[in-house]
Amino acid sequence: MPAGGRLLRALCALPLAAGMALAARPAPAQAPDAWPNKPVRLILPFPPGGGTDILGRLIAERLTASLGQPVVTENRGGAGGNVGAEAAARSAPDGYTIVLVAPSLAISPSLYSKLSYDPVRDFAPVSLVATVPNVIITHPSVPANTLAEFIRLAKTKPGGMNFGSGGSGTSNHLAGELFNIVAGVKLVHVPYKGVNLAMNDVLSGQIHFVVIGIPAAAPHIKAGKLRALALVAPQRSAALPEVPTVAEAGLRDFEVTTWYGILAPAGAPRPIVTRLNAEIARTMHSPELKDRLAAMGTDPVTSTPEEFADLITREIAKWGKVVREAGLKAD
Repeated sequence: MPAGGRLLRALCALPLAAGMALAARPAPAQAPDAWPNKPVRLILPFPPGGGTDILGRLIAERLTASLGQPVVTENRGGAGGNVGAEAAARSAPDGYTIVLVAPSLAISPSLYSKLSYDPVRDFAPVSLVATVPNVIITHPSVPANTLAEFIRLAKTKPGGMNFGSGGSGTSNHLAGELFNIVAGVKLVHVPYKGVNLAMNDVLSGQIHFVVIGIPAAAPHIKAGKLRALALVAPQRSAALPEVPTVAEAGLRDFEVTTWYGILAPAGAPRPIVTRLNAEIARTMHSPELKDRLAAMGTDPVTSTPEEFADLITREIAKWGKVVREAGLKAD
C-alpha cells in the first residue's frame, strides 16, 4: 500500500464523528449541477510564503484546469489562521468560497475563549489534501549539532532560549509547547504573523528553535543556512534523507503531523461537496502533482468528507489536552 494510503488509514481509524453536519444552512437557489459557472475563491488563512500558501497555489492551479473556472487564491492571514477561517465560515454556502485549513483550526477552540466561529458547526468538510512532515530547525551558530545536545543546552538556560511560531494557536506554536512538556525544557514562545517570518528570524539567528514543514525549510537546510535537528515524523523523508526522526534522536511521545484540508461553509449543497471532493482526489493523485509534492516533502492524502470530519474532531481533543497542560490562553 502507498505511504499516503497507510497514513490515511491511520488518520481515519476511529469512528466517524456525528457532529460535523454538512447541511447546517439552507442551500442556495442555484442548481448544484450548474456549478461552477464563475470563479471559485480559495482562502489561504496564512501569509504568502508558508506551507499553506505554497500548497494552496498548487491546488488552485490544477483545480482551475479540472473545474473549467478560475480558482483564485486569497491570503487572509492573522490570529493564527482565525481571520481566514472566519471569513470562509461567514461566506455564502454556494460552493464559490472554500478554505484550505491546517491544524490551527482544531487548536483554536481550546486556545481562544471567544472564538468567532465554530470549527465543527460552521463548516462542511470536503477532503483532506495532504500531510507534511515537520522538521525542527535552529541556526548553525547555536552550539548544538543534535536534538539531544539542543535539549541539554536548553536545560542549562531555562527561559533563556526561545521558539518561534506562525502565531498563537498555530500548529508550530503548540508543537513548541508540546516540546517543552516532553523534553522538560522551558523555551519562550515568540509569535509571528506567519511561520515563514519566524523562520526568517532563525535564519538571522534571533530565534533558536522552530518546528516547521519540510517544504519551507528544506532549501535553507540544504544550503547550510539552517541546521535540521530532527524530523517530527514516524520515518525519514526522501526530501531530507540524512535528518533523523525525533525517535531516532532519542525523544519519545513527540508527534506533530501537519495536515491540510479543504472546507466549505456549512450548508454547501452536498452535490457540490461531492463534485469538489472527486476533483480534489483526481488532482492530488495525479502523477505530475504527486512527483512535485514528493520533491517538497509533502504527501498527498485525500479522504471522504466524513473521514475529514472525524480527523478534525480527534485533533480538537488532542490539542485541547496540550493547551490545558501548558496552561495556554490567547485572548
